[in-house]
Order: sequence, then C-alpha cells, then structure tokens
Amino acid sequence: MKNRRTFIRTSAAASAGLVASNAFAFSIGNPNTQPAEQVIGHNGFTYAVDKGWAKISASTHPVINCHEMVQDSKGRLFMIGDDTHNNILVFDKSGQLLDSWGTSFPSGHGLTLSKEGDEDFLLIVDNGFYKDLSGKSKSQHGNVVKTDIKGRIIFSLAQPHTVGAYKFEEAYHPTETAVAPNGDIYVADGYGSDYILQFDSRGKFIRKFGGRNNENKEHNLICAHGVVVDDRNKNNPVLICTSREECCFKVFTLDGKFIRRIDTPGMFVCRPVIHGQHLFAGVCWSKDAEGKKQDGSGFLTIIDTNYKVLASPGGNAPVYKNGILQPTLQHETKVFRHGHDVCIDEDESIYVCQWNANRTTPVKLSRV
Repeated sequence: MKNRRTFIRTSAAASAGLVASNAFAFSIGNPNTQPAEQVIGHNGFTYAVDKGWAKISASTHPVINCHEMVQDSKGRLFMIGDDTHNNILVFDKSGQLLDSWGTSFPSGHGLTLSKEGDEDFLLIVDNGFYKDLSGKSKSQHGNVVKTDIKGRIIFSLAQPHTVGAYKFEEAYHPTETAVAPNGDIYVADGYGSDYILQFDSRGKFIRKFGGRNNENKEHNLICAHGVVVDDRNKNNPVLICTSREECCFKVFTLDGKFIRRIDTPGMFVCRPVIHGQHLFAGVCWSKDAEGKKQDGSGFLTIIDTNYKVLASPGGNAPVYKNGILQPTLQHETKVFRHGHDVCIDEDESIYVCQWNANRTTPVKLSRV
C-alpha cells in the first residue's frame, strides 16, 4: 500500500506540474487522453476518486439525493436518500449492495449511528420537505425515528410543539441528530427554527438552545444543518453545530452553553463528522471570487483538533494570512456538486454524498 501511495502521488504531481501542495492532480496516463485515475487533495490528505463505486441499478434502486452515510460495527455502509423505493441502501466497502429498505421517508435526510452495548441503532431524520409524483413541492412536519439496523422502529421523538418547545407544528424541519455518551439525543432543526433540541435516551425533552434571536448574535445558528458530539477530549466532550449560512461551525457545551466559533470562510459547510483526531465535512456550496454563493459548487474540508483547516479536497488548498483562514474557493477542475456528507472508514477512505447532483450515488475517495 505504501508503494502504491508513493507511486500515485509522484505520478500525480508530475502529470499536473504540482509539487509542493498537490493541490489538484491527476495520476498516470497519456497526457493526450483522459487520466486513468484522478487524485485530489493537499498537505498529505490526497485521495483517488472513484465515481463508479456504487454497484447499483437506477431502475431497481434509484437515488434522488444521496444525503448521508454511516458505517456500522460490522463495516457495512448505510446511505439515506429521499427516494421511497428504498430510503436506506446498505453497501460493503467495494460498493456491492447488501440490503435496502425504507419506503416512508420522502424527505430522508439525516442518518446517525447509535451504539448501545454490542448493538447498533439508527436515528433517521425526515426533514418534511418533499416533492409529490407530479414534481410539486410539498411540506409536512419533520420527524426523527430510532430504528434497529434492519429498520424496525423503536420510537419516534416527540414533536417540539407537543412538549412546549415550539409554538407551532410547522416550525419544525429537522436535518440531523447526534448522540452523547450518556445516550442523550441532540436534534438539529436546520430547515426549521435553527434550534438544537436535546432529549434523553428515552425521548424525554430536556432543553433547546441556538436559534436565531439570541441577544448575543454569536450564539445564533443560521441553518443549523448538522450537529456532532466531539469526544476527542474524553474528559470534556462538546457539541459542534453547523451554522451553514454563516459559513462556520459553533461549539457548545453538552448543556447548550456557547464556547466558540470555527470560521470556514467561503464554505457553506454541512454536518461535522469526527474521525480519529480530525473533523471532516461536506461543503454544499462555495463562494466565488466575488464572494457570491456559487451554484453547482461543493467540495470537502478537513480540520484538526485546533480547528485549523488542513485540506479541502475538491477545493483550493487552504491559505492562512496572519493566522486567519482566507476564503476557500472550489478548484477550477470540478469534482463534486454540492458535497452533503462524508463517511470515513478504517482505511481512511472517504465516501462522499452529494445533494442535487443529477441522481449520483456516493463517490469513494481512497487515501493515497
């Protein structure tokens, strides 16, 4: 594996004429033909791109939007989408389909793995926005459901208006969940009222925080698209929440007290994902050189424990001036369209989900 990584990295640099940064490169191949393998990334985080990883048929297992992925304790990869022929697709790491289920989540969006002892469970989020058979946009209240690994429903979380958290039912359109070490469930209401809602492990409502109308605006969340429990410091786990329209993440204590902001200028980030000592995230849009949101854009970003951006595969290499990250733009050679989520396996491969990307299946990035 080491020789292969060295060979691909060297070939990629030579082909693209990039040596120091490996900002964006292609591997071996006749310079007059399409490269055999595309390699992206920077600063040691370089990956070979495989857009044909998923071995499924659009006729039997169609995908509208490939929203999120998680890996279970057996190494299987679970993807959620919003096509009710099969909301959940289960793959092995080679892209072979192992299972499919789920027909009742027309807005299937969020997917979180919850480990309880030796058993895996899933938290499925339906955000409530969908299109009917004629293509007309519809809306219903969002929903969060806990299932076992085969899709059997354990319970649904209460609607916020039924527990006194919200005044109106229609204000709730959740996008993501996270589970704390004690089993508490955090729901990011990213398409609704932008609160983080905290429930205990049995679904009892505890509190809400975030939202858009705090006296200190730094505590606000604007498009609270994702949330994760960051337990890299085992003695002091925290919540990292997305504020996508502000191009940043915000860090809170587990009881909802604001700690700090992590700026990702130019990047409209989605769910934060912790793997090892790094934070990974899909970038659903990036800004152009004039600072405008660029339709059809998107890439990934990788951040260390000090909240410094190390690499943005599919985007330009991160640039810091006087310790401040400058806006990161999409690379001129476009690889992704609206990077929506990432899942990282034990081999450091990244599986990339994309939204509004012409019904594409997950893209696999193999570390090189």
